[in-house]
Amino acid sequence: MFRNVLGKTFRFLGYTVQYGCIAHCAFEYLGGIVVCSGPSMEPTIQNSDIVFSENLSRHLYCIRKGDIVIVKSPNDPKSNICKRVIGLEGDKVCTSNPSDFLKSHSYVPKGHVWLEGDNLRNSTDSRCYGPVPYGLIRGRICFKTG
Repeated sequence: MFRNVLGKTFRFLGYTVQYGCIAHCAFEYLGGIVVCSGPSMEPTIQNSDIVFSENLSRHLYCIRKGDIVIVKSPNDPKSNICKRVIGLEGDKVCTSNPSDFLKSHSYVPKGHVWLEGDNLRNSTDSRCYGPVPYGLIRGRICFKTG
């Protein structure tokens, strides 16, 4: 009796670990559903819009200018942000705010991307925290509901 219960318990734990590994790989490499919050990507993505993020692009280094990506926040590693890729390594980008009279430019360093929100007047992005390391990219938005 005890042996039977112990066997079922270990079998259940084995299946749980297997399915947990499968789920981890699916969310890490395939993608997932993300709820975006905040006004920085308006009008493209509204507050509370649901989007699907695919993660293969970041692993295959297929991120391009114009893509909308989910990134670990450079200011708060516990949160993710949603921004548009404006520049890739080696690109010349405008680093000043839209309201600045004199425009300043810089080059995106190797291994980094330049990110900006579509709502430039209400976005904390690379104009505030500088170029973002490519390794912080979590995924690329490929589908938006609504």
